[in-house]
This record gives sequence, C-alpha cells and structure tokens, in this order.
Amino acid sequence: MKQFFKFMFASCLGSALMLIVLMIVLICMVGSGSSNKISVKPKSVLYMNLNYEIPERTTDGDFTAALMGLQNSNADNSGLNDIIANIEAAKDDDNIAGIFLELSSTNTSTANIEELRHHIANFKESGKFVLTYGESLSQGAYYLATAGNEIYLNPDGMLDIHGMASQIMFYKRLLDKLDIEIQIIRGPNNRFKSAVEPYFLDKMSDANREQMTKLLNTMWNKIVDDISASRGISPVKINQLADELALTFDAKIALEEGFVDGLAYRDEIIARIKDLAGIDKAKKINVLTNSQYASARPEPKAKADKIAVIYANGQIQDGEGDDSTIGSTTLSKAIREARENKKVKAIVMRVNSPGGSALASEVIRREVELAKAEKPFIISMGSYAASGGYWISTEGDYIFADPTTLTGSIGVFGTIPNAKKFLNETVGLTFDVVKTNKNADFGSLTEPLTDYQKELMQKYVGNTYNDFTALVARTRGLRQSYVDSIGQGRVWAGADAIEIGLVDELGGLDKAIAYAAEKANLTDYSLKDYPKQKDMMEMLLSGSVQEPYTKALLKKKLGKNYTYIETVENMSKLDGVQALMPFLIVE
Repeated sequence: MKQFFKFMFASCLGSALMLIVLMIVLICMVGSGSSNKISVKPKSVLYMNLNYEIPERTTDGDFTAALMGLQNSNADNSGLNDIIANIEAAKDDDNIAGIFLELSSTNTSTANIEELRHHIANFKESGKFVLTYGESLSQGAYYLATAGNEIYLNPDGMLDIHGMASQIMFYKRLLDKLDIEIQIIRGPNNRFKSAVEPYFLDKMSDANREQMTKLLNTMWNKIVDDISASRGISPVKINQLADELALTFDAKIALEEGFVDGLAYRDEIIARIKDLAGIDKAKKINVLTNSQYASARPEPKAKADKIAVIYANGQIQDGEGDDSTIGSTTLSKAIREARENKKVKAIVMRVNSPGGSALASEVIRREVELAKAEKPFIISMGSYAASGGYWISTEGDYIFADPTTLTGSIGVFGTIPNAKKFLNETVGLTFDVVKTNKNADFGSLTEPLTDYQKELMQKYVGNTYNDFTALVARTRGLRQSYVDSIGQGRVWAGADAIEIGLVDELGGLDKAIAYAAEKANLTDYSLKDYPKQKDMMEMLLSGSVQEPYTKALLKKKLGKNYTYIETVENMSKLDGVQALMPFLIVE
C-alpha cells in the first residue's frame, strides 16, 4: 500500500510540474509577444507559406503542437479568415509593397484555393505584385499561384499537374476475414449514398462511379479553365501535358510551355522581390508573416451594428463541439446567441461539413429556422456542405457556394455491427442474456438484428429520408419528387448544384457577408464571430490541448495518409441514423 501511494504521489507531482512548466512557457510567450510589437515599415512584403491544412479560422488549438515543435516552422497556421483579411488589408496598406507566396503542396480544398485566388486577384488590381516561388509545386499550389503576377520554379524542381482522382478505402475483405457483419439500412432509392459501400463492396458501385466522374470532371474543368485564363495556355494543351506527366519531371518544359515565368534559386527570387518592391540590393526586406501582419494590420473601427459569422466546421454530432467538430449543443447555442443579440442585424453561417448525425442536424436546423424569422440568415458553403451539412443549410434565406464546393448528398443510412461470429468463433467468447422484454437487447454487437428489428429500422430510415427530401422541397420551393430525383445520396459540385436548384449563387464568404448587409440595409457594420473560441489558458486548464497535439503528431508523421485514419475515426463515431458523405478527393 505504501508503494501504491508513493507512485500515485509521484504521478500527480509529475503532472502538476508539467502543467506549471506549460503555464510558465505560455506566460513567457505572451509576454514576449506583447513586448515585440510588429512594425509595418514602408516597402514591407507580406510573406505567405500556405503548405499546411488551412483551418476556417485562426485558433489557439495549435498551441501545444507549436510548443512541441510539430508545426511547419515556416508556416504560421493562420486560418482562412485571417489570410483573407490580411490580403484585403494589404491591398490598401501603403506600407505593403506586395505578396510573396512560397509554396510546395497546399494541403487544403479546391474551394478554399478558389476563395484565396479571388482575393489575390483583387489584390493584384491595386498594382502591387504577387510573386510565387516553389522548389516544387503541387497541382493545388500551382492553381493558387496562377492568380498572381509571376511564378518561379527551382531549376531542378517539378510542376506536378496530373488531374484529379477520388480514392475510397473499402473494408469488406477485412470484415470478412474477421467474421464481422455490418448491418446496413439505407433510405429508399439511395443508390448514390456511397458512405456505406466500403462495408459490403470491394470497389465502387456503378452509381457511385457515375457521380464521382461527374463531380471530378466539373472540378477539374474549373481548375483548367482558370489556369488557361491566367496563363494563356489552351485547356487542350493543359490536359495533354497532364496526361503525359510531362511537367512533373522536367522543369524546362514548364518554362517552355509558359506555365512558369522563370527557373530560379531562392537567392535570385529575393533579388527579384527587392527589385519589384523598390528596395536597395544591400538592404534587407521587411517580411511579415500572416500571423505577424494580422496583429499589426490596420483594423476597422468597431461598429454598433454587427453581422454575425457563425462557423459550422466538421462532422456533425450530438452534444458539444469544437473548431473541428460541429456539436449540436455548441452550434445551437451560438445561433441562439446571435439571434438574441440586438446588435446583430444579420447572420452568415459558414458551413464546412460532410454531415453526420441526422438528429443533431435537425436540432441545428430548428435554431436556424428560429433565427431566420427574426433577421436575415445567409449560408456560405466552404469546402463541403453535404448531407447533414446541407440539412442545416436548408433554412437559410439564400445559399452561396464556391464552384467546387461539394454539396447535396441528400440521403441517410443507419449501421449496426454484428460481431457474433467474430466473438464466438474467432476470439472464443460466448454471451448469454436475461431480458425483461422481447427487444431489450436491441442494438447489441453480439446478436444480429431480427427481421422485425430490421423492418423497424428500415421504416425509421425511410421516414428520415422522406423528412429530408420534404425539407429541401419546402425550403427550396421544389417538388419533393424532383428533390428525390436529384437526391438519393448524390453529391454535386457547387457549379452543378446551382443549375439544379440546391444553391442560389456562386461566391465565397465575402460575397455572402455583402449580401447579408444588403438584406439588413447595413452600410456601416463590423463582424462578430461565433462560437466563442477557447484561448490558450482555457485549453490548458480544461485539458483540451491533448487532441490537437495528437492530431498534429499524426499529421506530421503520416502527411496526406492521415486522411485514411481520419476516415476510419469518423466512421467509428457513427451513432443512430446518419446523413454523411465520406470520400476523398486527391489532387
């Protein structure tokens, strides 16, 4: 017993010391940050290294990862909101001479890149330069770079333009080997609802292949058209070189074909930037990162009238959420607070979600309905707003989406694992049960569903799908039979969704905010973000720094392969009837 208390005391002491060390480091970081004021000197250059997974908004959630040295030392991990605000502020800031984009592989969605391209193009109209350099440039990085003035590649680098693909991981053979059956209940005619296919197929169904082909072609054609317009290269030529992988292994071809403006080393790029900014060759460039400029940029004065921007980001689940997960309780509270705030005259909800729990989606939808009755409520769709993500968007007065936003996926499903054979025969475990009622053990892993239980589940899922299509029909002014024909779980790109009536207009968050201001008759206003984020101290005290640290560690070790782990993790969280769209778009 003495040893037990000895080890327990040592463990508690160690944890307490670790917390104290973290708090001391945090205080030092805050202190040093306040004492070193960022100066925006004349001819400063805004430096953007965007080779990371760009979140919707800047968060302190990456503090632990930064503390442990897990983040890219060149990337400051600013959110899309701060990056865009920096570009817009820098356009009118006389002290900013231009933007230096140093890229390699942009680990963000095509829709996010589209929004960044839009703002970079606006910045360029001010007459200031936007120069991009990469030792190598991925397809996404190059797509972003084409919005600027000049693009340079290392002489031995590669320009990896090869087209787009969708990759899905299938579990059927693994489940067969383990003798585990996933009992699947899908909505009627939900032939495009591919979320459950990995459980019972080992390749895509014809319907899923059909929708993915349409989706990818829409997205790729948009990218090719934009590159063609920016660089003056025909779409036919771009596709030919992509098919041949001609640019991937020979930088000289990229130069010869007009994809880049030069092959250069970094020191030559620095000299070019000095020339563009009008800086003497002997002097240093005053470089500002996104996070530095965000703390120093001229901020507009706070206005009495507000437009609330509510961030709905991640998979939808019951209960609490955070910056990467939509919790029905957390998001409903945020919508309610915006509705009840008399200073808030309009609301924009930024939806970036593949869906999730149908019940949680309905809880959130109700809050949107209540808020819409009192003030303009506009939807801005980001990377995706599909299935449950579309469900929570339906009540919006007006829906904006980017051309490559993934949306629709109007369909539902339910899954209940049956591990009886695995437990009995593979592991050697048997189970017995005593129950008060006939279906008291409903949903147990140790027994398959009875015919009666399957029938009830099928009815419930069918009713939920009917509710979903009826909701879309009512809010979008469409016939329910028509909604069913474009539904059935099918995913659409924003450019196609507008043609079939699921989206009102193409555009990013800035366009949605401008539209909300117009509907609220506002000309002088400021923005207020919801839900309120936890600061670093709150995260430390609540112990919620562990998950960001773990994710950052896995992402650093696995790179893009982390997506597979994330997919399995998300699927393991499924509970109840789901409105979810899980697949991977690979650039």
